Amino acid sequence: MNGEQDTQTSGLHEQRLDKVFTLVKSTGATQVLDLGCGSGSFLWRLLNDYQFQDVVGLELSGESLRQARAKLSVYLNSDFPKNNSASMRLKLICGSYTEANPELADFQIAVMIETIEHVHPGQLSVVERQVFSQLQPRQLILTTPNSEYNCLYGLQAGEYRDPDHKFEWDRAKFRKWARGVASRNQYQVRFLGIGEEHSELGPPSQLAWFEKII
Repeated sequence: MNGEQDTQTSGLHEQRLDKVFTLVKSTGATQVLDLGCGSGSFLWRLLNDYQFQDVVGLELSGESLRQARAKLSVYLNSDFPKNNSASMRLKLICGSYTEANPELADFQIAVMIETIEHVHPGQLSVVERQVFSQLQPRQLILTTPNSEYNCLYGLQAGEYRDPDHKFEWDRAKFRKWARGVASRNQYQVRFLGIGEEHSELGPPSQLAWFEKII
């Protein structure tokens, strides 16, 4: 992408984080699991709000996890009072949500922000089993690019927004996958958009909000 496109996608990333944060906060949850937390941008938002008292980030990349530790330790050590220790609120784990993580089961809410498109399509059934069947968060918010919007970034058909993406869904494929996951694992799901919506192509980023049927 060129410089203008980088600026556009950077702005979208901030909108995405803000949108997911607003939704998570609206649930009243105090316990949040960030699956694929990257360098910690979303965790930073959570830790800046005293509503969230149990925050866990899971990340496979050692480099991203190092960045998250640096970012969060600097901020937390300087801003939080000693009687509300950051170490008691935050846990960072090096690992993958394609693997068993039984200690992370039954969180009030989990998020997967622009991470599933980095998984090989052949592993999606594994993600479903490990996240929705084994971890079973009570709610889960997942975002991913809307491939229909890519032409507005100057991308050609079949070209992805990031070289590490293994796929990108259009709205119909995303909703079909999400509804299938929901029905097989006793969740209900609703869909939202993030970013400036095009009348025909939809929003640049799409969101599925899963809630466990009790």
